[in-house]
Amino acid sequence: MSNYKMAEANNRVIPVEDKIFGINQKAKEMIAKEGADKVVNATIGSLLDDDGNLVILSSVVEVLKGLTPIDYADYAPISGTPDFIKAIKKAAFGSYVPKAYTEAIATPGGTGAIRNTIQNYSKRGDKVLTSDWFWAPYSTIAQDIERSIVTYTLFDENGSFNSASFESKVKELLGSQDGLVIILNTPAHNPTGYSFTKDDWYSILSIAKAATTDPTKKITLLVDVAYVDYAGDEEEYRKFYPLLEDLPSNILVVIAYSLSKSYTMYGMRSGAMICMTSEKEIADEFKTVCSFSSRGTWSNCNRAAMATLSSIYADEELLAKVTSERQGYCKMLVQRGKAFQKAANEVGLEIVPFDAGFFVSIPCDNPDAAGEALQKEGIFAVPLGKGLRVSVASISEEVCKKLPASILKVLKTINA
Repeated sequence: MSNYKMAEANNRVIPVEDKIFGINQKAKEMIAKEGADKVVNATIGSLLDDDGNLVILSSVVEVLKGLTPIDYADYAPISGTPDFIKAIKKAAFGSYVPKAYTEAIATPGGTGAIRNTIQNYSKRGDKVLTSDWFWAPYSTIAQDIERSIVTYTLFDENGSFNSASFESKVKELLGSQDGLVIILNTPAHNPTGYSFTKDDWYSILSIAKAATTDPTKKITLLVDVAYVDYAGDEEEYRKFYPLLEDLPSNILVVIAYSLSKSYTMYGMRSGAMICMTSEKEIADEFKTVCSFSSRGTWSNCNRAAMATLSSIYADEELLAKVTSERQGYCKMLVQRGKAFQKAANEVGLEIVPFDAGFFVSIPCDNPDAAGEALQKEGIFAVPLGKGLRVSVASISEEVCKKLPASILKVLKTINA
């Protein structure tokens, strides 16, 4: 849309339809017409079982059913209930206890945490940095509050973290603006499934420290850990947290944690933004400014979700039950991803370096054309800027084993 009758574009590029939901709708229409056995719908960003049903943790449902009316009818405090704040820190950090000042603010999922971080730690007109493979709503969020996304090249020619590109972009952006928000989506990155290694983190933090030796320059590292509980061993994938301690005061860490995946409460829109800083004054400031932004947008968050998480973390036996049930589904997801990766390697389908998570990505020159060609064969994936995203979270392991060959066959026809 370029011409509006009443609305103002405000320098935003606003699509008529969300791409992912639009393609998903096409898949549903083909299923209704041709039958589910003729369609592979690999667009969905939710975990489905092998029969295509949404995975919902029964142990979490039991807690929801036991809530009192006050648990879901009353307003919650703007920043979240005290019990929720304690519980969400435990959920995000696991057994790791940060040796830093921390404050947490309730948000409507990880999306709210991203929005509030960009709003409060960048200026209007600023550029926000993330990788060239990224979750498209980062750009939507930034545009809507008058910022923009710029990218560095995530992988070098060897398929490793491209520290040179990252460093170049950090220096470039801090040369023209005083502060820089950097979005780091790890582990199990959306859309590639890549997880930063310890060496990657050393490079990132070394570059950030060097870029902020000038005290007038500031960096906010926004770490989007939406998929941390479905990457594999929950403690193993949290081992990067200690690396974020003892940073200079002009480097702020914000963890964006969501209950959507970890507790299968997608529709209840609950999560938190949690800061880590070496200075108490900065943590206090974080609580004040982010609470203000919450009040000015969604006001307060879903109290029922807060009560549910608080109840889980108040009962060790219940927490163990929830964790055990989730680990079973995590194992299923990991097996799917590895099956797709193995099959891709066997048939020669190039994929972006993959570790774990909901998605695998396939680089290609014309993603939209590739996506349309695949749809004609009953295969629905999401075209991105640099390739196609396939949701292994929404298809069975058996489909994961067969799909790479089918995709490669179609890609060869459009590249011929």
